Amino acid sequence: MVSLSKTLCPYCGVGCGLEVLPPAQPGKPVARDSEGNPVWQARGDRDHPSSKGMVCVKGATIGESLSKSRLKHPMLRDSLDEPFRRVSWDEALDRVAERIQAAHSTFGPDAICMYGSGQLQTEDYYIAQKLLKGCLGTNNFDANSRLCMSSAVAGYIQSFGSDGPPCCYDDLERTDCAFLIGTNTAECHPIVFNRLRKHHKRTRKVKLIVVDPRRTPTAEAADLHLAIEPGTDIDLLNGIAHLLLRWGFIDPVFVDECTRGFEKFAEVISHYPPERVARTCGLRIDDVVQAARYWARAERVLSLWSMGMNQSSEGTAKVRTLINLHLMTGDIGKPGAGPFSLTGQPNAMGGREAGGLAHILPGYRLVKNPQHRAEVERGWGLPPGSISPIPGRPAWDMITGLETGEVQVFWVAATNPAVSMPDIERTKSALRRSPFTVYQDAYYPTETADYAHVLLPAAQWSEKTGAMTNSERVVTLCPTFRQPPGEARPDWEIMVEVGRRLGFTEQFDLANSAAVYAEFVALTRDRLCDCTGLSHARLAAEGPIQWPCPKGMTAAENQQSKRLYEDLRFKTGDGRAQFAAFHSRGLAEPTDSGYPLVLTTGRLYGHWHTQTRTGRIDKILKLHPEPELEIHPRDAADWGIEDKTWVEAQSRRGAARFRAKVTRAIAPGTVFVPMHWGALWAEQSEANALTHPESCPASLQPELKACAVCVVPAGAEPSAQQSAAGKRPAVLAASGQDAGSL
Repeated sequence: MVSLSKTLCPYCGVGCGLEVLPPAQPGKPVARDSEGNPVWQARGDRDHPSSKGMVCVKGATIGESLSKSRLKHPMLRDSLDEPFRRVSWDEALDRVAERIQAAHSTFGPDAICMYGSGQLQTEDYYIAQKLLKGCLGTNNFDANSRLCMSSAVAGYIQSFGSDGPPCCYDDLERTDCAFLIGTNTAECHPIVFNRLRKHHKRTRKVKLIVVDPRRTPTAEAADLHLAIEPGTDIDLLNGIAHLLLRWGFIDPVFVDECTRGFEKFAEVISHYPPERVARTCGLRIDDVVQAARYWARAERVLSLWSMGMNQSSEGTAKVRTLINLHLMTGDIGKPGAGPFSLTGQPNAMGGREAGGLAHILPGYRLVKNPQHRAEVERGWGLPPGSISPIPGRPAWDMITGLETGEVQVFWVAATNPAVSMPDIERTKSALRRSPFTVYQDAYYPTETADYAHVLLPAAQWSEKTGAMTNSERVVTLCPTFRQPPGEARPDWEIMVEVGRRLGFTEQFDLANSAAVYAEFVALTRDRLCDCTGLSHARLAAEGPIQWPCPKGMTAAENQQSKRLYEDLRFKTGDGRAQFAAFHSRGLAEPTDSGYPLVLTTGRLYGHWHTQTRTGRIDKILKLHPEPELEIHPRDAADWGIEDKTWVEAQSRRGAARFRAKVTRAIAPGTVFVPMHWGALWAEQSEANALTHPESCPASLQPELKACAVCVVPAGAEPSAQQSAAGKRPAVLAASGQDAGSL
């Protein structure tokens, strides 16, 4: 029998363990994809502590995407009007280094930006921080985690003094009340939901509350579904707190000894009686009361949230208001309880540990903290003052910097902003103005490749070795088990080569990814995310390990304490958690007579982000052949819309066409579209043609979850509409090049 490889699924933040088998197995025919490439077979790893052998359709079919439409060689062009030409690595990297050096000398370090992704491994993230924040002196590294989890980061830091989800997946099977808000866990984090649902079915005492304007598969399983109006999360959470305080269901000892700020919070929630909350949220009073009653009667409340909370102009306030409920009832630091953010991407957690946002540094440090900067400078062997004290540009500010000319070099790695950014036509216009864009990715074509001057072929998951951290802080080593196609290289190696060309040979004297990881973990010493006990060798020998894992900690000791803050001491100056007091402000873009509906966006079960991988897998294309707009029958009747007909959604920024799905599974006044389709897969069906960039003032995360729209019949199927199945992608056709030839 040919040996298998144990690794981690490269999709969502659940971080499921996979076993991957080579295409050639004794006595079995070689499986091949639709292009004739041999397919590696993936299955769940029963030994992985997070997923216990379970896997969803994305993980099970990952092998089918590895060889399709790959970028195999460096490509270069002088302007966007020219076709790409194949060049050597030396020519491509020399060009990148020359343009960075020129921008640095002429415009200053802040003219250089890098935009990364939770698809990167921790080693990739770490090298990017060292290059940008250390050697080049700009904090202009941000990642698509800014669009995903930055509100959770800000909420944890402000409430507890540090980032880091305090819970673990074992809590899914130890809670007696699960409160899910702003998360369609069944479709977006399916293995987490499977663990929770089994526990829910097995134990009648366990209650499941789901807060979502859609009746999703998650909500279908709930004991109580609260279909709130978008933008009223804080009203609901304050309303539950109001009732808990009125009924006396608080933990006074914990509040007095372990927290600050309760008095101000108590004054704010006094304004949220159930009658007001029900009216504001569009709920029945008895449902609001029932939600509070479930929380009050539970001994261990576990809350789960994701994009529905984070992607908001009130994202941090929402997160902190949810954390308030745990603080007032003492539901933290114990089995089955606590506020648990579900990370969107496979290594978004690892990126946060490595400093992969514009305001943070490795080891859960902050750019603004002089002691933190000094510690990292010493670790990197740089002179004092090398790291700027000014936070860098968050993702959207990189786009506006291209508009104004302040950004001269835009380096994108492992993400697709020409689909995923808000206000996508404005984004595309800014990308066209970029003086120099480097696009580093495993696939071609993608929508963003159309705006690049240099294409750098990256080795992806399965073709490079590195660590990834999932939502419960479990670190898994993802080994190389197949050769990258053509001349593709690991992301960290590409960045190292650019650093060396810029003269930083000492800082980038790193032999392999194990050496990179060793340098990174040294910077986590004595931090909340202490990983100094981890190494590639240990992870390979022992399997996945959860942090904190300081040097010297044994496997048995690591298993004894799986939750943060079990001692009820937090990472603040006085060790106390901080209550927050927020009144609800509502949506950044409220409805009006011209745009009377709220559009919300999200994921589907089978697809992943902008379809760079899943759009090339036949089984998933059959599962989700086209994007649909969900609309309530009452709204459909008002607008003359019939099921399965084409409709056009219009906002103040643009329009997009979708097939109508008339359903009672969405609340009246709200419509839903999936965010996966860009111009490659379905022209005129881009969700982000509609969304706006207004963001949370604390986390700077855009409100991608809500904007005001109207929806009108669109007549026949648009002639330009393209299905991904069996049709030539638009960008590829426009370029006149074949992906396999690159």
